[in-house]
Amino acid sequence: MSRKYIDCREFPSETNCTVALSADSESELLDAAVQHAVTVHKHTDSPELRSQLKTLFHDGTPPVEAPRA
Repeated sequence: MSRKYIDCREFPSETNCTVALSADSESELLDAAVQHAVTVHKHTDSPELRSQLKTLFHDGTPPVEAPRA
């Protein structure tokens, strides 16, 4: 099992969010990412949101430095 992550720094937002989340399982990461998207970014939890978030997952751990835009 490889670690997976999603990094808000890859996407422009009004809050300039710098959160990166990682987990050992895709389902755990998806749950955390959905909770973050709903709570912080005011998205609505839906099958479409969950599907979109899954496409943004990367293998490994988030880089220390912000990804280049």
